[in-house]
Amino acid sequence: MTRALEAARAAAGSGEVPVGAVLVHAPSGRVLAVSANRVEADCDPTAHAEMLAIREAARRMGEPRLVDCDLYVTLEPCAMCAQAIAHARIRRLVFGAYDPKGGGVEHGARVFALPTCHHRPEVVGGVEETAAAALLRAFFAERR
Repeated sequence: MTRALEAARAAAGSGEVPVGAVLVHAPSGRVLAVSANRVEADCDPTAHAEMLAIREAARRMGEPRLVDCDLYVTLEPCAMCAQAIAHARIRRLVFGAYDPKGGGVEHGARVFALPTCHHRPEVVGGVEETAAAALLRAFFAERR
């Protein structure tokens, strides 16, 4: 989560919403991808940190399913990212701050709880929650 927070800080410095993600091959501990939001830079509404990490890790692994991988992200994933996590068959999702407004895991759509969800990763929320939430609050406070 430390590396995800570093990526989130870098995103904030670039004017992006400070969300960072790290995707790890669990058996080896090898980091496959580190990413941060690039929505503004790429003019792409799907360029969330999680989506970018999943894409990069899948490329590096040479396969679309990341069954032995864990995703660490600083903010509860939205419904789009939660669906991508399910489709990638990620083993474990670890996130920092909860997102009552836009989250799709513990809030909102609750994607993994839907009967139509074909894969449910292990979910651990609230890891480094204070640091992740503070980063987001500071970012949005500057813009208001």
